[in-house]
Amino acid sequence: MDKSKRLFLKTKRSFRRRLPPIQSGDRIDYKNMSLISRFISEQGKILSRRVNRLTLKQQRLITIAIKQARILSSLPFLNNEKRILNNEKKF
Repeated sequence: MDKSKRLFLKTKRSFRRRLPPIQSGDRIDYKNMSLISRFISEQGKILSRRVNRLTLKQQRLITIAIKQARILSSLPFLNNEKRILNNEKKF
């Protein structure tokens, strides 16, 4: 093989397979608050699939469960704790 062609070959990267965040026995449901709270940011936003390391089907089910929990007021639509603390410091 020519030296000029060898420079452009991609090296194989070894990667560590991570464990999935949702186990096979876990049920994705709006009542399972311990599971749902892992996929929400501090501001109350739903985290992306890339951050969560979920499959497309799991992300859809998590999103539906979070929205149902918000409608049933188990979860707040947004988290105002940070803004309240800042307002208290001003006074």
